[in-house]
Amino acid sequence: MLADALLAQDGLRGGDVLELGTGSGAIAVSAARAGARSVTAVDVSRRALLCAWVNARLNGTTVQPRRGDLFAPVRDRRFDFVVSNPPYLPAPDAPDDGELPARGAARAWEGGADGRRILERICEQVADHLRPGGTVLLMQSSVNGLERTLEALEAGGLRADVAARRRGPLGPILASRADSLRERGLIGERDEEELYVVRGRRL
Repeated sequence: MLADALLAQDGLRGGDVLELGTGSGAIAVSAARAGARSVTAVDVSRRALLCAWVNARLNGTTVQPRRGDLFAPVRDRRFDFVVSNPPYLPAPDAPDDGELPARGAARAWEGGADGRRILERICEQVADHLRPGGTVLLMQSSVNGLERTLEALEAGGLRADVAARRRGPLGPILASRADSLRERGLIGERDEEELYVVRGRRL
């Protein structure tokens, strides 16, 4: 869904792309295959970066892996596109100031008490890393509060909207937390969520 939204954006061919939290590199590789001039893939995990690099080679493309926390490895650079599927699952019992996992698979999905810890940081910083006319695409769930993300991007000076949406059943991890999510008003009576690709454009 996120890859499709990125591939539908004007200017991707010949543009410079940054993916935050690349994981397997699937989005980064898709951008490279679509003709992006450069693709930089950032992750805190060495294994993820190795996986992304290998997948790029297997697909006959080039991805520049950079290890670090969000924008830290590219602090002085600007891009035409920034894309991320950040950890956004709300923890069942995490305090508001609770620490995110420092290692292990869970750091790929745990987003703090409301699932917004990483989302908020990206929204706050992304405008400084977009060229004029640049676009950010963020994946998130309805459990995180769509309006909060739109407002956060607009507070950073971007024009925000929803590039894509899809409703369906909760994934296995969220489903296991359904009772907690329902008690907190993050989901309704049905075990469903809506997934969004939120877009912010720098004018």
